[in-house]
Order: sequence, then C-alpha cells, then structure tokens
Amino acid sequence: QEQLVESGGGLVQAGGSLRLSCAASGRTFSNYHIGWFRQAPGKEREFLAARSWSGGTTLYADSVKARFTISGDSALNTVYLQMNSLKPEDTAVYYCAADRSRWGPIRTEVVDFGSWGQGTQVTVSS
Repeated sequence: QEQLVESGGGLVQAGGSLRLSCAASGRTFSNYHIGWFRQAPGKEREFLAARSWSGGTTLYADSVKARFTISGDSALNTVYLQMNSLKPEDTAVYYCAADRSRWGPIRTEVVDFGSWGQGTQVTVSS
C-alpha cells in the first residue's frame, strides 16, 4: 500500500525543538509535492508547510514560518519538518501527505493531498 509514514513526535517543553520525518512506504514520492499538516483536538486539520518535489520551492503557513523548516533527502525519500521554539499551542497530531497532482504549484488545502500517514503526536508542555 502506498503510504507516507511520520515519526519523530513526542513530549517536549515549551521553547524546545523536534524534528519530524516523513518517509515513503510502498513507492517513491520523489515526484510529488509533500506537505505537513496538523490537527489539534476539536480543530480542523491545518496546513503548515510544503515542499516541491524538486526541493526548490517551499511554502509555509504564517503561523509557523518563523519557527518551522521543511526539508528533504531525496536519497532517503524522506521529508523533514524541523520545529523550533515550540509552544503549547503547537500540541497536535502531525501528518504528512502527498499532493494528488504531480503538476502545478504547491497547494495548501487538505483536499488536494492524499496518501496520508497515520500521524505522530507532538505534545508541548508549558
């Protein structure tokens, strides 16, 4: 089954850092834009960051662009999300997904992405 697998979540104190990983399982996603999203309890899933398949273009939500960095390792078929200066409001389940289209600009809407992973929990304590 074609799927992305997230890892790297955990419990961290406010101000701390985590690096999340998104690895492909079943096939390569090297020709797809990859996005990171999160969903807190009782809230809708929200876009955080995305990276073009080439790695040449990145896009961030305003709420995280000063603190989060998306990057990738093509050889490992893995995309990362480095999260710094974490806040309690960053607590959520974090997901990665692949854009359903292999063409066009980076998109940010949840409906435009598929092959969702199972998510990884990030908990930031105050």
